[in-house]
Amino acid sequence: MHDQYLIKGQNITLPEEIEQVDVLITWEDSAFGIDASALLLGADKKVGSDQDFVFYNQQESTDGSVRYLGRRETESGPHERLLIQLSAVPPEIDTIVLAGSVDTGSFGDLGKLSLHLLDASGSSIAEYVTADARMETAFAFGEIYRRNGLWKLRAVGQGWESGLAGLAEDFGVDVGGEESTTAAPEVHAPTASHIVEVAAIDGPVAPEPAAAAATSALATPGAPKRIRPTGVRTAKAVPKKAHLPEFKLAESEAWQPARLFSVIGVGSGEEQERRTTSALVSTMQAVPLFARAISSRVGAPAGAFEGYVEVPYAKGESRVIPDAVWKVARGSRLWTALLEVKTGAGKHSREQLENYLDIAKKNKYDVVISLSNDLPAGAGELPVEVDKRKLTKVGLRHLSWAEVIHEARMALSHGGIDNQLQAWILHEFLRYIEHPKSGASEFVDMGRHWVTIRDSVSAGTFRSGDPKAASVAYSWITLARNLALRFTAELGVNVRHILPRRAVSDADYRTELTVVELETDGTFSAQLRIPEAAGELKIVADMRTNKVTCSTVLTAPDEGTAGKRVTWALRQLKIAPADLLIEALFTAPTSSTCKPHAEVRATPRILIDGQSGQLGSFVLMQTFTLGSKRAGTAASFIGSVTQSAETFYADVIQPLREWVPAAPKASDLQRDEQVDDEEL
Repeated sequence: MHDQYLIKGQNITLPEEIEQVDVLITWEDSAFGIDASALLLGADKKVGSDQDFVFYNQQESTDGSVRYLGRRETESGPHERLLIQLSAVPPEIDTIVLAGSVDTGSFGDLGKLSLHLLDASGSSIAEYVTADARMETAFAFGEIYRRNGLWKLRAVGQGWESGLAGLAEDFGVDVGGEESTTAAPEVHAPTASHIVEVAAIDGPVAPEPAAAAATSALATPGAPKRIRPTGVRTAKAVPKKAHLPEFKLAESEAWQPARLFSVIGVGSGEEQERRTTSALVSTMQAVPLFARAISSRVGAPAGAFEGYVEVPYAKGESRVIPDAVWKVARGSRLWTALLEVKTGAGKHSREQLENYLDIAKKNKYDVVISLSNDLPAGAGELPVEVDKRKLTKVGLRHLSWAEVIHEARMALSHGGIDNQLQAWILHEFLRYIEHPKSGASEFVDMGRHWVTIRDSVSAGTFRSGDPKAASVAYSWITLARNLALRFTAELGVNVRHILPRRAVSDADYRTELTVVELETDGTFSAQLRIPEAAGELKIVADMRTNKVTCSTVLTAPDEGTAGKRVTWALRQLKIAPADLLIEALFTAPTSSTCKPHAEVRATPRILIDGQSGQLGSFVLMQTFTLGSKRAGTAASFIGSVTQSAETFYADVIQPLREWVPAAPKASDLQRDEQVDDEEL
């Protein structure tokens, strides 16, 4: 019973063979997001103790059956994640409430909200989507509960305006008692709603030392003793960023500092894989935030990371040696993964991965991870299909080196690493992994069928039935995903490749849409949504004209004359290139004008003369030369599309700001009345 779409109040029975579920809570892009939580309830619909409340400061239930895995900003959107081991849930737990809260704004500001349930292999079990939330600051999305020995899921959709504390208290959690003293009762300590405690995101709140709860031995005799507040308290760490070490004593620019990961002597094949694997694992051990970012992509809990390379296992009469073993310890729970790495053009084989799945199952490990330069077109998809019967007890996840590079850039630029040594180690790793000799790379090759399809589109002989078309269409979608990753790492916000709803989860449909567009228009297109940007970035690669066009739509002010609206747009385009095309769209049917930026700046009225209706928006477009090579330099197809998108964003989209109307002005009479009131 997979991929079911639920409505509020609907319930389904979870398949009996499922022992573990991933819970994802997602929302649309916003300056803030949701914090997920879970409450383990008895038959009385109350928690048995405060430890049955799992959230960012208490990341695992006492029995380890429910874990909080934190937030990920992925190209498919931001999400918060919980992991539930159904087989480990104590028998006295009747219901697990799946909830979320915000500490800024309200749920109504987040647009569409979704609850997703995935099985251990990452396949969707069910989804509940709602846009009903308004002023709520806490929200119960659903609940997993027992009925007649089976686990069921119900879509709930109930909100609270009292935030995380209000939701938790309703289910019996003691949320931060008042701090008090044994004397001086007239001095009131902060109430629970004002208590803030900073906790590391990768671990539970450390117990406060007894000395910190009492007054110092040097305190004034007779002073009131402060009592540590009781109950669960919420808090978040404020991320800090360390500066990289500076080398200032070199006598000339020719002097180079020693490198932690040297590319000297790196060959290819096995030696390259060993060197790059060791660099990755050792960096993850040295930089916990980076380890968390990488391991969470493949389902690991937050916790202490350890990695081991080339660990041998017996399989029948032979030995099997995966490239690495990852272990993450979280309380009494231990998560283990086998890692098989490929660099350069290396590809994973079905037989090899299935061997590792057998070993993982035998040793009761959680997941097998394939890591290579293959970047699937959709997040969570696998480049190699295996026998699904082998995934009943063990998960199979894929990482691309492009995603590893992306996470390293994100952690350095926006991740909040506050340790200078860790920042330097990660910087050295990124320098190494971006070097061609490492064998790791971002998406750089359109595939072996590229030239054939490119030439047939140019000649007008391409047809969607061509068996090679799907391969090239898949490569284009992968390129769009890689662009979203690059922008995310550069800007520090979650940039998304926008697709039709069905195309997000249906790879065949996604490919079909791309092939049909190529046959009909001779183009590939992609649209990127960048949070806080005034407009989306649209990219159209025209295979018939060898041009790539980047564009965005800027909504015009809804007040003032058409001339003033044009002037407003020109003020924001001061650094825009002269050949930028500006199209003015009017409300009258088929009414628009398009002129080059240089001409509009010289004569602004050229955009509006002779037009009727209201000027509603501007379309800004720039055309670049499209490369034709399947791989390689900036002159390649991939290089030209990437450079065009990044240039257009920097020169055109980034300086734009949406129109914000001025605050309404009070009349002179109203001002006089205000003065009179103040005098009274």
